[in-house]
Amino acid sequence: MQEEIQKVLNRMCDPKEEEAYHFADKLGSMADEETKNHLITLVKGDNWEIAYLACRALSKTQWNEESLDAVFEAIFDKKNKSVQGAFTQILEEFDLAERFVDIFRVYLFGNFKASTLAKDYLDSVEFDITPRTIRKAEKHWNHYLHNPEDEGSVILKKSEVEPMLQELKELFS
Repeated sequence: MQEEIQKVLNRMCDPKEEEAYHFADKLGSMADEETKNHLITLVKGDNWEIAYLACRALSKTQWNEESLDAVFEAIFDKKNKSVQGAFTQILEEFDLAERFVDIFRVYLFGNFKASTLAKDYLDSVEFDITPRTIRKAEKHWNHYLHNPEDEGSVILKKSEVEPMLQELKELFS
């Protein structure tokens, strides 16, 4: 089986391979724990295209939730700033119910495409929210208010975030 997994992995990583997405999906469906660990290493690597394919493969594994830490790490890695949107887009392949705060951080601190995609997730995914989740989101919101990358976006985000956080708080009052 390892030989077959290695062949599929090699095809996925081949820059000339036209069916790389197909091989990423296939690899995800046949991955074992060792393959999962290797894919996570690829996600953290320097080639963003292979990292993206590794994310796609991980989304098809039984370690979907566990793999999200590596995906969010890739999103926030400074070397991936220009391709944050691609990594944020691949999140649609994962179960995000437990990841409200991570998506919220992408919305606040991501580039335009990543932030826009994160806003769509915030609006459409059914998250598991707890009072602790709200406190963590408020912590990131306060950090954003005191350290905005773009002063112009503060007003827009304020008009969206403050009602959202207020609505979430009302759920528990």
